[in-house]
Amino acid sequence: MSKDLEEAAGPYVALSDDINKTPGVRCNRIYRNAILCVFLVAVALCGKAIYRKPNDGEREEQPVVEYVISRGHVEGVSEKSVGVSFSTYPWTIAELSWQRTGFHFQTQANWMNDPNGPLVYKGWYHFFYQYNPASAVWGNITWGHAVSKDLVHWFYLDLAMVPDRWYDINGVWTGSATFLANETLVMLYTGSTNESVQVQNLAFPEDPSDPLLRKWVKSEANPVLVPPKGIGTKDFRDPTTGWIGEDGIWRIAIGSKVGKTGVTLVFKTKDFVEYEQENILHSVNGTGMWECVDFFPVAVSGIAGLDTSANGGGVKHVLKASFDDDRYDYYAIGTYDLEKQRFIPDDPALDVGLGLRLDYGKYYASKSFYDPLKQRRILWGWVGENDSEQDDLRKGWASLQTVPRAVWFDDKTKANVIQWPIEEIDQLRSVELVVENELLRPGSVVEVGATDGVQLDIEVVFEFPDAAAIEEVEGDSVYSCSNGGGAAGRGVLGPFGLLALAEKNLTEQTAVYFYVAKSADGQFQTFFCHDETR
Repeated sequence: MSKDLEEAAGPYVALSDDINKTPGVRCNRIYRNAILCVFLVAVALCGKAIYRKPNDGEREEQPVVEYVISRGHVEGVSEKSVGVSFSTYPWTIAELSWQRTGFHFQTQANWMNDPNGPLVYKGWYHFFYQYNPASAVWGNITWGHAVSKDLVHWFYLDLAMVPDRWYDINGVWTGSATFLANETLVMLYTGSTNESVQVQNLAFPEDPSDPLLRKWVKSEANPVLVPPKGIGTKDFRDPTTGWIGEDGIWRIAIGSKVGKTGVTLVFKTKDFVEYEQENILHSVNGTGMWECVDFFPVAVSGIAGLDTSANGGGVKHVLKASFDDDRYDYYAIGTYDLEKQRFIPDDPALDVGLGLRLDYGKYYASKSFYDPLKQRRILWGWVGENDSEQDDLRKGWASLQTVPRAVWFDDKTKANVIQWPIEEIDQLRSVELVVENELLRPGSVVEVGATDGVQLDIEVVFEFPDAAAIEEVEGDSVYSCSNGGGAAGRGVLGPFGLLALAEKNLTEQTAVYFYVAKSADGQFQTFFCHDETR
């Protein structure tokens, strides 16, 4: 145990001993079998059974009536409900407990959503998150807080901030951390006021000498920013980490919309108390509300991360926005013009919302931070689940965070970023199972051979042996994960990938797969998709 935790005056709670002893055995049905497959053949899709006749000795499943509910949208944030209140399957508590993960960050109980203000302070990694301390459904949003030495093993601390002022009484929403001169730390966050107006507020550590940052003080100047003219009172949220330019002025960005146009507003400040709107950093027509905006630099060569204020030669910028309309995280790569305060995408066809997504699975509200300890940029993302609220309330928790990922510019394609689980994840590995030089023919399925009751950390490399044949493939420029027919679709260069959560007879499976499409001009594009239809 760390000396900092031993000397802490407040309570802390460590994660279950399971994660410190034998990582990967806590959720003993995460993968019943993992299946490696290429060019998946079509099989009959499994519908969601509402009722089936029980076999001898089984309990009878009663028909369940579903009804749709909504949480969050009326209050002024993205939808936080999957839309179904009651389960269509009579899960047991034991079956629900199997859904706990062993590698990902989860709360001990109750609801969690967006990652907030991740940072490194006096040798500790800090992770704050949107949290409901009273229930496993969205509402009563406060900031949960956990610390770690390795981004893998976490200690839960007391709540960092709660909705207790008029300017955040309806929710302490998403925010970001910024280090000023002399490592002074400030946190800027969105509050929903007593009239449900979205305003930006400032907070400081009560005791900067405390490496655990256990207590926070809200500024007497709050709110420091209110919706500017032309911006809706519920369309002004989620400030970014600040960056300082060559002119010595700090700037932050905030997501919003004007009509149906998604926008990122940029504000300048000298003290994080007084602000002046400077420009619209970027906008894309028809994309709707932008929230949880992230704006950070990447080096054009190498994998090292950059401080958020880096700019100039050898630097590109990434602008990411989480879209309220479809709940996906989109990004673009381009150039940041400090003089004009504009972001210019390298390829307008791949502008925010038109091309790249950070993740093609269940993933939203991502936030990155610069880690000066290992000179890398680390990316977090919220994974909302598809369980009904009834199931969430029964199991007592909802949602998880992705495994932290290092992110850097792809200097090969020069058109996207690369993400990879942080190196610390390797310490969770135990028994290694290697399958090499396996020839995967069209329609084939090869079982990896893992036993029941394990979680798997899988690294897989696919190679096409005949490069000449690939060049002769006809164009398929209209392919996308949403219209490609899922894992049952069939093309010359895909789908190929993994079948996880798979039964022996493959009647139940979750496909995570690649598809390589060729455009009319001969350029190849790789899609990374998942299929939850069976």
